[in-house]
Amino acid sequence: MKKFLSVFFCILFFSGSVFATAQDLQKIENYLNNLQTIKASFVQMSSNGGTAEGKIYIAKPSKIRMEYTAPDELLIVGNGDYIIYNDKELDQVTNIDYKDIPATMILTQKIKLDGQNLKVVDFYKDGGQTSITVEMPKNKSVKPITLIFDNNPFRLKQWKVVDQQNIEVTISLFDIDTDAAIDANLFRFDKKSSTGTSKTRRK
Repeated sequence: MKKFLSVFFCILFFSGSVFATAQDLQKIENYLNNLQTIKASFVQMSSNGGTAEGKIYIAKPSKIRMEYTAPDELLIVGNGDYIIYNDKELDQVTNIDYKDIPATMILTQKIKLDGQNLKVVDFYKDGGQTSITVEMPKNKSVKPITLIFDNNPFRLKQWKVVDQQNIEVTISLFDIDTDAAIDANLFRFDKKSSTGTSKTRRK
């Protein structure tokens, strides 16, 4: 279970960083702030050899759904109030507070890389892609998140994380459809449908 929860708890620093200009930061802000929905396939890879795949749905603000395909019996649903992690194999449900995850940056309606709420701690850009590592200075318990963008066209394609066991986790997006209509029911989870133990994770 922990190896999949680790997607939300992360940091990956790139070597060979270059200076991020105001124009670079504005481009990233504009992209993320204008992005309202994402529907895509994803592949998850871990440095310990673990792999998984599935479908991801994002609707701002604060809604996310990750459906893992067999043999991984996992479902992650963020309904705007909290994030639900459902391990179907163990018949277990865990609630995660939004304030405890760096993915909040992707899900928020309005972001500002101003060094106060979100601070850039690493940046890299070449001809093909741009990567940026961001932390939340006001919440030191949440580790930074690294986002990777294709440059042409400019779009989010990947994020990378390192969990508390130093396992690097990469989420790569494919067949991306942005700003498509997404059924609101996808972000609902019926707790009564699970007979497992319900737990709440808060810091």
